This record gives sequence, C-alpha cells and structure tokens, in this order.
Amino acid sequence: MVHLVFLVILILTKLYDFNLGSVTESSLWRSTDYGTTYEKLNDKVGLKTVLSYLYVSPTNKKKIMLLSDPEIESSILISSDEGATYQKYRLNFYIQSLLFHPKQEEWILAYSLDQKLYSSMDFGRKWQLMHERVTPNRFYWSVAGLDKEPDLVHMEARTADGHTHYLTCRIQECSETKRSGPFSRSIDVSSLVVQDEYIFIQVTTGGRATYYVSYRREPFAQIKLPKYSLPKDMHIISTDENQVFAAVQEWNQNDTYNLYISDTRGVYFTLALENVKSSRGLEGNIVIDLYEVAGIKGIFLANRKIDDQIKTFITYNKGRDWRLLQAPDTDLRGDPVLCQLPFCSLHLRLQLSENPYTSGSISSKETAPGLLVATGNIGSELSYTDVGVFISSDGGNSWRQVFEEEYNVWFLDWGGALVAMKHTSVPIWHMWVSFDEGRSWTKYSFTSTPLFVDGSLVDPGIETQIMTVFGHFSLRSEWQLVKVDYKSLFSRRCTKDDYQTWHLHNQGEPCVMGERKIYKKRKPGAQCSLGRDYSQTVVSEPCVCGQGDFECDYGYERHSNNQCIPAFWFSPSSLSKDCNVGQNYWNSTGYRRIVSNNCTDGLREKYMAKMEKCPGKAPRGLHILTSDGKLVMEQGHNATFIILMEEGDLQRTNIQLDFGDGIAVSYANFSPVEDGVRHVYKSAGIFQVTAYAENSLGSDTAVLFLHVVCPVEHVHLSVPFVAIRNKDVNITAVVWPSQAGTLTYFWWFGNSTKPLITLESSISYMFTVEGMNTVTVQVAGGNTLIQDTKEIAVHEYFQSQLLSFSPNLDYHNPDIPEWRQDVGKVIKRALAEVTGIPDEQILVAVFPGLPTSAELFILPHKNTTERRKSSEADLEQVVEILFNALNQNLVQFELKPGVEVVVYVTQLTLAPLVDSSSGHSSSAMLMLLSVVFVGLAVFLIYKFKRKIPWINIYAQVQHDKEQEMIGSVSQSENAPKITLSEFTDPEELMDKELDTRVMGSISTIANSESTKEIPNCTSV
Repeated sequence: MVHLVFLVILILTKLYDFNLGSVTESSLWRSTDYGTTYEKLNDKVGLKTVLSYLYVSPTNKKKIMLLSDPEIESSILISSDEGATYQKYRLNFYIQSLLFHPKQEEWILAYSLDQKLYSSMDFGRKWQLMHERVTPNRFYWSVAGLDKEPDLVHMEARTADGHTHYLTCRIQECSETKRSGPFSRSIDVSSLVVQDEYIFIQVTTGGRATYYVSYRREPFAQIKLPKYSLPKDMHIISTDENQVFAAVQEWNQNDTYNLYISDTRGVYFTLALENVKSSRGLEGNIVIDLYEVAGIKGIFLANRKIDDQIKTFITYNKGRDWRLLQAPDTDLRGDPVLCQLPFCSLHLRLQLSENPYTSGSISSKETAPGLLVATGNIGSELSYTDVGVFISSDGGNSWRQVFEEEYNVWFLDWGGALVAMKHTSVPIWHMWVSFDEGRSWTKYSFTSTPLFVDGSLVDPGIETQIMTVFGHFSLRSEWQLVKVDYKSLFSRRCTKDDYQTWHLHNQGEPCVMGERKIYKKRKPGAQCSLGRDYSQTVVSEPCVCGQGDFECDYGYERHSNNQCIPAFWFSPSSLSKDCNVGQNYWNSTGYRRIVSNNCTDGLREKYMAKMEKCPGKAPRGLHILTSDGKLVMEQGHNATFIILMEEGDLQRTNIQLDFGDGIAVSYANFSPVEDGVRHVYKSAGIFQVTAYAENSLGSDTAVLFLHVVCPVEHVHLSVPFVAIRNKDVNITAVVWPSQAGTLTYFWWFGNSTKPLITLESSISYMFTVEGMNTVTVQVAGGNTLIQDTKEIAVHEYFQSQLLSFSPNLDYHNPDIPEWRQDVGKVIKRALAEVTGIPDEQILVAVFPGLPTSAELFILPHKNTTERRKSSEADLEQVVEILFNALNQNLVQFELKPGVEVVVYVTQLTLAPLVDSSSGHSSSAMLMLLSVVFVGLAVFLIYKFKRKIPWINIYAQVQHDKEQEMIGSVSQSENAPKITLSEFTDPEELMDKELDTRVMGSISTIANSESTKEIPNCTSV
C-alpha cells in the first residue's frame, strides 16, 4: 500500500503467513525526498503493532490515519505531520472501513465489523455510536449546497420492526427521536445510493422491483422506465452534468444490460443502447462495459453483444447515436490493415483497473483532452488473446497501434508525456517514453537487475516528473522500490510556441454536444514541461440545433425515418395526469434536447416542449394497493393503503376509502393520501376495501380484497381410531384459535405426493388399503403454516369392548394425552402377554377424564381378506380368549412399584361383528376428536338409533335405517351448551366433560394438548 503526500511517500508492507492464513508482521516506510531514501517507522507506531490499512485525509494531506489489524487489537494511530509521528488510540469496536467528510478534515465515519456506524469530529480521537444494523457501504456524508446541515449523514439501516429503511440524522444528534425517514416505507437491502444531486432507492413488491429518485432533495418520485422493460437489476453508472446514466438488466437478459439515460430530474428514462456486456469484478460486483472519456463531455465507449459477438461502439452525443470504431489504416510495420466496416472494426477492453497501481485496459485524463490509450484488437469481435495497445489523439475518431502486446501506460506531466511498461509475469528492466502522444517511443532502462513489477505510483499532475516503481527481484525476495526521475528529459518549460490547437469533431462534424470546441495541446515532439499552471484553453461557441441534438422523449421510440413516434404502450395525454385545472404543463413534442447540449435556435423551437393549460379530466385508472404489496395482514397491525390515479385533477378530486369493516374515510383531494392511509382491523376475515374517486367530470372505483388473519398456533387432526375399508370416513382439523380468519387446508393420505386442498376444515375420504394409513393436514393462514399427523387402522371388519380399571388408577391419572397414550401401550402389552394374541390384533384407546376407562379394539389378522369366513371365526376365538382373561382378572399391570392395576370388562356383551358387505349401508367407526383449550377437551359424540348403554355398537343396518350423528356437544339439543366464555376453571370444565360423556356412545380422544392463552381474535 503506497500513498503520496506532496513530496512525502508512505508505504505500508504486510507479511502474510499462508500456513496461519493471516498477516503476522507489518512495516511502515516513509520518504521525504520522493523515494530517494526511506525510513522505517516501526518503532514510532509500536514494534509489535500489526497494521492493516493506511488512510490519508482527502482535505489535508498532512493528516494520516493507520488502522491496526482487528484480529490482534483494535486501535488507530493518528499523525498530523505527514506521518512523521503518531499517537495511538484504543477503540472499543473494530473498524471495517472509514469515510472522510469531503469538506471538514476532522469529521470521519467509521463502520464496524458488527454493522454499527460511529462518528468522530476530532479525526478519530473520540467516537460516538450513531446507529446499529447499518448496511455495509450504504452510508453517505451530506452534499454541500443540497443538504442543509454539513454534518448530516444518509444511511440505510434495519430498524426495530425488522425492515430496512432510509434514515438521515446529524452525527451528534442521531437518537431515535432525532432521526428522520425521508422515505416513509421500507426499502430493499443495499439499494440506497446518494450521488451528487440524486438519491436512489429500490422497493420490491410482489416480486417486481420499483425504483425511486429524489432530485436535489425533493420528494421521491417513481422512476419511469419504458413500461415493459421489467427490470431485474439496476445500477447507476453516472450522475454527471445533471443527468443519470443507468444500466438496467431486463427480464430477458442474463449477461447483458441495457443503457438508459434520464431527464434532468432523473425520473423519465429513455433507451440509449441495448445489450451492453457485463461481468463480475474481483469482489463479485457487477462491472458494465461502459467507459466515459475524461475531459470531453458526451463521449462514451461501450461493448455491445450482437449475435453472440462483442463489439465496441462509440457515441459523441450521450448515447443518441452509436457507431463502430474505425480500425487503424496501417499496422506497426506500416502495412495496410484490411478491415472494412461493419464487418471488421477496432474493439477495446473497457475495464478500469481494480489495482490502483496499474493503468488498466483503458485510460484518459481531464488534463489531456482527446487522448485515449486502450488495449484491444482488430477484427469482427472483441478478443482477449490477440491484443495490442491503441492510441487516439482526436477523441476516438481515428486510432493507431503502438504495441503488439499488453502494456501499462501512464500519463506524466499533466498528460504531456506517456510512460509504458510491459504487462507481464516475467521480470523486466525497460520502459518506454513518448512525448508525441505515442507516435514515437524511446526505450530506457530503469533498473540494472530485472524486476517483477507489481505496480507504479504516478501522479500526472506532479511537477517533478517522478514515478516510483515497486516489485521484487525474485518470488522470495523483499520489496524493491525504484525511483525514476524524468526531469532531465524535459529540457525547459513550455512557451506559447510549443502549443498547437486541436478542434474536437465527430467524423468531421465540428459540432459536438451543440458546441464547437478548440483545445490547446503541446506540439508533438516538444520536450518541454507543462508545469503546474498549465491549462487547456478552450474556445467554445454554440451551434445551431439539428436532429442530432435531440433524443426521443420518454414514451417515444425512434423509427427508421429518424422520427420519434409514441410507443404502443404510451399515451401522450398521460403526461398531464398530475396537472390540475388552472395550472400549466409542458406538453412534449416527442423530443427532448440532450442534457448538457448547448445548441441554440434551429430546430430547438420546433422540438421544444410546449407549455399548455392543464385540461380538466375525469378520474381514470384508479388503483388501490397495500404499501408492502401483500394482501394478507395480521389483526391488530397497521394496514397502509396506497391510492394511485393515472389521470384526473388531483387537487379537485374527492377520495373516499371504505375499509370494509364498517369504517370509511373521505378526503377533499389527493394531498392527504400521498403517503398512504393507515387503518387497524380489530377482527379477522376477508374485507372488501373500496376506493372511490369523483370530480365534476366523472368518477372511478377500485377494489381490493384484504385477508386479515390472527396467526394460527395449533391444529389437532380428529380421525377415527379404526375405519372400515372402502367406506367414507369424516376427518376434521380443529384449529386454535378457532376464529383465525380464512384458512387453507392441505390433506395428504398415505403415500400421496399431491395434497387435496380445501377451504373447509373437514373432508370425507375412503381408504382402499388395509393396515395403518397415515393422514396429514397442513393449515395455512397468513405467513403461518402448521401441521398434524395421525394414523388410522383400516380393516374389513373388527370388534370392540369397553374397559374399566381398578379405582387406584384414577389417583395416578393426570389426564393428559401423553399419559393416556403410554398407559394404552401398557394395557396392550399386558393383554398380549396374558393371552398370547399378537400385538397387531389389539388396539387400546384410553379416554380422557375420570373415572379412567378405555376401549379395546380386536382386529383381524393381516392379509385375511380372501378367507373371510374362517377369519371371522378366528376373530371370535380371539374375542373369547380376551373375554375370559379379562373376566378372570388375569390382565394386570404395574403402574409403579406397589401400584397394581386390574383391567375389567365393562359389559358382559360384546358388540356384533362389523363388516362391509353390500347389504349394509353404514360403517360404524370410533371417532377421535380433541379440541384442546388450556389442556382441556370437548368431545364429539356419535349417537346411533340402535344403541346399548356403555357399549359401542359396530352393526350394519338396512338402508332405511341411517345413522344419526350429533356433530358436537354444543350443537346437541339435549347436551349442555359450552362456549368459550365458560372455559374459566379446569375443574368446572372437567365436570362438564364428564356430564357430556354419559350421553350416547363414548368417543375416544386423540392425543393433543395446549397450555397457551386464548388470543383475542374474532371474525366478522
């Protein structure tokens, strides 16, 4: 790292240990005689201090700041005497980058590794925290003449609501109450750009990006690109001369961008060039192949992709017209170059160097107008192998080749001399110098031993004509610095006889950007120094406006007859949509003069926009949307509605907004709704939000349907424990809270990969495969998705029996789902051990509540469908075995040491066998349902016309005897009604639960529990 401070050179070197993967040593060197001798300053900064970066104040070159390596310590070293002495200050945070104020030498912003922004007003001696969660590289100092306070800071930061916002505050007054948000809505991450007169931000809604701009700190306006550009990405290339050059990657592009150019306010953009090549930089940043020529306004070079070939184009009027580069007439040997446009041309590499100590593939200087040096090739397309160095002395009109290989070329003496050094990986000891803009070169040796060159420190404005070359003699040697002094080559100071004039032109056309310009340049071959007082005296006079001075206005496209015609999607009358009756507006002719073009008269009057009275218009194109583009809102949160109107008098149009919940507001004009209208919904549901705009000429309406939801927190899947094959089964998903708004249910059965989707919480399904079948339901509400899964045993037929237990079990029954599930497994094992019946033929479901009871299911053996009759007989034998064991009190289990529980048969009569023969119409099943509130349950009860107290009946009845079902306790005429408001006491609820159980047949309860409070959510 090398820095030049007048005649002082500071060099920071670091030793990187590849084994450790870190920097282990650093050295600071200082020269006060422009590189002749160097002093090592390690003892002045601390012998054990490892430095990571060196900064020089941009407003006072005498002030230096050094950063220590954050992996070792957090400190800074400050010098106020060009790096001669230092003071060390320890920090309580680790600096990642610094940003110096453009005017105030003492003011600095520091960005920490943990995304905090700090400020200092005394050149780093004391720091104050400004804001946390700041986006990297998205903080900016105020711009003089635009921001009211010089200490104002623009930043992009994540606020407490979790969203990213554009904020501003003063460096000493950045508390939460002092900050302001110039843009009311949240923005996309890493989208804030503050550059010259412009501020840019990006907001993505519904997957589509919208861009906004503020010109000279005016309110933000939406950037208008052609309607169907549909950008995926946008980069600001230039904001020079009160105009924005932007690169936009559109929906159908991958490795190219389109160039757009704006009006003065940066709002309306028109296409300048399509399919410009892009690439990735070393740090992953997007690099657009566009180069702005220094010293002359309006000249750009771009590499464009045409039919999979990259070609270089040039424009002299800021993108209105582009043409290929004419190749040199002769090569280095003087032989003619056979290259005919448009099949063959000159192509240039347009990347700037990411290494500040090399020249890059193209360069030009403000102090040397018209002089361009670039690496490229001649042919049908750009090549990266067969390259050479080309120079133009007339602003890109004509070119000549000066080297056949790649060279670094630097400007010396304010651009009056060129120095070239071969760009190679092998050591070199020669360089070339030219005093006639590359027409002839003189070879010089700058070292006696070949040097691997890593870079050179050159300042074209330094009067001493000195450059410092640094590198190493071998891959293992230390750094070497070579001072090259060209002063002896300049015999004298230039006089007026050493200069000549040069007329800027575009292929012979003397008017460029509406002006004739004449520059003063040193005569080729004059070996005199220009000196610090050199200036390129420019004679400029305006030209008469012609076609080339005007580009198509927004919404217009240039056709083959060179006329600007409205695009198919554009209505010229829409330009007056923001215009109010009694005011005036500029009515476009379809043309606009190129920004910074200084032509006069001629076609200016014809093409200039005409001021006209604002026409009265009825409201048209009314739109209503939410600020974040979403149509789902949580209950109790702010919903912000944005109302837009394509045409109509904004100041004389009445606006009414009905929120759909019984509340509506009305405004006399659009002014109060520009930043959106906020509303809080107090209940869940789907609301029709209606906007109505009306004036004396007409009206328009827009409607939006907003889903207001209360987040769902729990779902319980209610399914039968056992079901009959090929018979419909009712399955229900019970959601908590029950009034959460509109929900969507996704049902999976067995191994199916595609769900059934319903808006209802219940579904009827027929299982066709015997065995254990899995049922899964997912419930989607707003941004929440919850799930529950259950298993159902599916058989052709089965039997069941109610069980009871010795009273001591009730004392140990906590009445929670997990306990009931575990006890059911214990009972099952006990039955299998006593009777020898296989586990797969027994299922036990323990009921909630007291006294403790359960239901025993006896299932047929697997794969017994074909031998139905013998299997039924086998099942009867299994039932008899179980019945005998239970009646003899043989089935017992130990709940805990000393607690023996006996299992009894509740009734001496088993339910008849259940089958699925064609002569029967209904399938008996045991329904499991659990609606759990605060750990308690409400049961679904099935009531059959044919019933025996305390025994579940699985009998087939004739078609004229249909099942009667009671859907829920609260829906039964005979059952006590239970509402949410009655769930106040668990014991009280237990009583109600027990009262409910004795009515009709007993239902088993699936395992489910919730201990959360009931949310305050209601539906309309």
